[in-house]
Amino acid sequence: MPSAKFFKSVFKPEDLPTGGLPEVALIGRSNVGKSSLINLLAQRKEMAKTSSTPGKTQSLNYYLFGDTFYLVDMPGYGFAKASKENRIKWSGLIEQYFARREDLRAIGVLIDGRHIGLENDKLILEWLSEQTVPWFIILTKTDKAKQQEISAHEKYLKQEFNRAEAVFKTSSKSGVGVQSLLRHIQEAALRPRAATSV
Repeated sequence: MPSAKFFKSVFKPEDLPTGGLPEVALIGRSNVGKSSLINLLAQRKEMAKTSSTPGKTQSLNYYLFGDTFYLVDMPGYGFAKASKENRIKWSGLIEQYFARREDLRAIGVLIDGRHIGLENDKLILEWLSEQTVPWFIILTKTDKAKQQEISAHEKYLKQEFNRAEAVFKTSSKSGVGVQSLLRHIQEAALRPRAATSV
């Protein structure tokens, strides 16, 4: 298990880290459980701050894993209480990040395992399906849904969005699925840069 630590928060494209370490980005709706999952991947309870307020993450938050790659926590989408001005600024930062970041190796999109086919999730999955950068799906909060519901959700995602590399079923509460997810993230980070041009 690589050691992990918070590295920096980025609010402007010119503040993105230099040095060429590979990056794996995590994106998802607000309150989908990104911070809790990152803490579990890092085995550090308070590294990523969790909040019950949608839209709390307003920057790209960089976490350094084992001095070998960054895990990048991206602002949540779909929140209602953020100001219009800030929302535009964040989307511009994300847009430039995806368009220009040569160190990006893969994108993980987090989806609440209890809710199939939400419009915001469909939009991001459709967008990812049009990109060349590899991406994968992480179902969260699977401990809060029935197993047959999770299986139906997984089947739907694999059928509708078959460009996804994999679908991981996780729970930050029980820890299920987290080790296999971490292995995939580590493997993705070691890919050659040429494989991930957007």
